[in-house]
Amino acid sequence: MKSIDEIVSDLHSMADPSYISKMEYFGIKDAPESLGIKNAYLKPYAKEIGRNQSLANELWKKPIHECKLLAIHISEPKLFTEELAEKWTSECYSWDLVDGIGMKILPKTPFAFQKIDEWSKREPEFEKRMAFALMVGITIHDKKLPNDRLVSFFPIIERESWDERNFVKKAVNWALRQLGKKNLELNKLAVEYAERIKSQNSKPARWIASDALRELQSEKIQDRLSAKSK
Repeated sequence: MKSIDEIVSDLHSMADPSYISKMEYFGIKDAPESLGIKNAYLKPYAKEIGRNQSLANELWKKPIHECKLLAIHISEPKLFTEELAEKWTSECYSWDLVDGIGMKILPKTPFAFQKIDEWSKREPEFEKRMAFALMVGITIHDKKLPNDRLVSFFPIIERESWDERNFVKKAVNWALRQLGKKNLELNKLAVEYAERIKSQNSKPARWIASDALRELQSEKIQDRLSAKSK
């Protein structure tokens, strides 16, 4: 197994400083240090290392952005405790870390639904975003989860649609759209909730609802869901 020092050295050898400006353009700009490594290079390297939670914990402590991304890729959901989830979430400073944890790790943990409710009420922007990234992760990856478990997300989405902060607002919208693209039943509910959110008449709520309705009621999505139902 590679040591932390060897991994950090490998990451430095993959660094592309010209890519950092693109990361900043997409809102990834508050890392203590960034190397500018594309996921196209980071993912295969993570597979090379393999799943290892203790190594992931050590990588997460490093002040290098790509070390934290690599930590997410090699984490073991079965060993990812609630305490660890709280620690990593509270230390997130960018949306890609939040979405990585919410999409790749947390959906496979036994405390996922509990944390959605907790994080959705938090004040810090990235902690709150985690609730909705996790909704998306569960909706996409848990193929066997019945609709009656997923519908519990809609009241939370409706309740938090007032938040105008960019990384929260976009995540609320993302969760609503993802639920509505899963099947016809959830699509109908997502449209109903979008209309209710729109009636809140705040700027973020109108944007969240209008953007979601545009996609969820589109011919493309309706045709795909109808075909899927058959």
